[in-house]
Amino acid sequence: MQSDERNLTLLADFYEFTMSNGYVKLGRGDKIGYFDYFFRSVPDDGGYALFAGLTQLIEYLENLRFSDDDIEFFRRKGIFSEEFLEKLKEFKFECDVWAIEEGSVIFPHEPIVTVRGPLYQVQMIETMLLLILNHQSLVATKTSRMVRVAKGRAISEFGSRRAHGADAANYGARAAYIGGAAGSANTYTDRHLGIPATGTMAHSWVQSFDSELESFRAYAEVYPSACLLLVDTYDVLRSGIPNAIKVFNELKGKGYKPLGIRIDSGDIAYLTKETRKMLDAAGFEDAKIVVSNSMDEFKIRDLLNQGAQIDSFGVGERLITAKSDPVFGGVYKLVAMEEDGKIIPKIKVSEDVVKITTPGFKQIYRIYNKDTGFMEADLVCLHDEPAPNGEPLEIFHPLYTWKRTILENYYTEPLMKKIFEGGKLIYKKPDIEEIRNKSKSEQAKLWDEIKRLDDPHSYYVDLSPKLYQIRYDLLKEGKRL
Repeated sequence: MQSDERNLTLLADFYEFTMSNGYVKLGRGDKIGYFDYFFRSVPDDGGYALFAGLTQLIEYLENLRFSDDDIEFFRRKGIFSEEFLEKLKEFKFECDVWAIEEGSVIFPHEPIVTVRGPLYQVQMIETMLLLILNHQSLVATKTSRMVRVAKGRAISEFGSRRAHGADAANYGARAAYIGGAAGSANTYTDRHLGIPATGTMAHSWVQSFDSELESFRAYAEVYPSACLLLVDTYDVLRSGIPNAIKVFNELKGKGYKPLGIRIDSGDIAYLTKETRKMLDAAGFEDAKIVVSNSMDEFKIRDLLNQGAQIDSFGVGERLITAKSDPVFGGVYKLVAMEEDGKIIPKIKVSEDVVKITTPGFKQIYRIYNKDTGFMEADLVCLHDEPAPNGEPLEIFHPLYTWKRTILENYYTEPLMKKIFEGGKLIYKKPDIEEIRNKSKSEQAKLWDEIKRLDDPHSYYVDLSPKLYQIRYDLLKEGKRL
């Protein structure tokens, strides 16, 4: 959806431009830096996350440019050098970019995206990169949790009206689809992003008629082959379901098969149990029961544990805003500099251990069990280290090094793919269905213990001995940025 008419190049924290200007003014603008995008913890204390938003990041990077008005804006600030402004006037994205493919399962403290290029360029893209990837990865991850506990029942995204702006609604719906949602109520995303739009009626339809029965008959007349009725405007069991059954019988007599009903309020567990009995007794065993009303993975799990009779869920505000944990803690940090063709690892040291970065230009090898095909661990290596070759492999926790295990009977796959080379896109972008299918396939390779909501098993993300030693030596020597 990025277009020439919507230039977001200036959507950046101001310090990114002051730093870029400083690099240029001091003759460091064209020095080559490496930045990693990674995250520190999974939202909701989950066991995994899903990567989403790479397509939009690509679109953003392809459209980077500074207009004459942009340059004049900077000039009026009175703090930017003419040398820097001239670079902006002639700006052309020149960076190399590597990334894990969209839809992939991802874990904390491993590089998800790596950007290599002139310092003044890799610095200024920080905000948009984080904005795009953090938001979509957050919503995709939240959705996957809901889809899992729904146990095969469809999840539809209904959250546009509660989203934090138009982009959050549109890209949130996209991320939800990647995470496993069956579709979205958002019509725009159907038209522009290929995500199926779903929806029937609201309470206002029912209220606009003189009676509930009249409103149901009118809807059935307009949509006889797609009749799904909202039954909680007045009283679900005393009027809504009885009136729906009357209309369903009328449709049946005309040769149509009703879809079902939706409940949007009340005691959902009780109401769906009673509704199921009434529909079955009337001969509509195939009629679906759809529910909505502030659903999330915890409420879905509880409802199903209570025996609620539900065929699909409409999920709104708690999905689109990831209400229970609405921040995806992705960060973008300098990890190396390049001097005379040699890569110099850099590290950020912190009193908070979790904020210490992993230095260097890196590759990730995902390790799979040969018998099950399940993921066993991710091994973060220097970019030029060969993949483990099947020999017994000892992995260990980067912080608690006494936690070790030997992996055998495995195979590996490299995760980081090259996306841009010298600013030119060399990666074939998959369509939304390919991304969604990859997400589904990736999640199927996770152990159930990693996917559970409460106290999930920790997936191993380990450093190669060589990379671990570099990190250890930099910490020991007290080198700081």
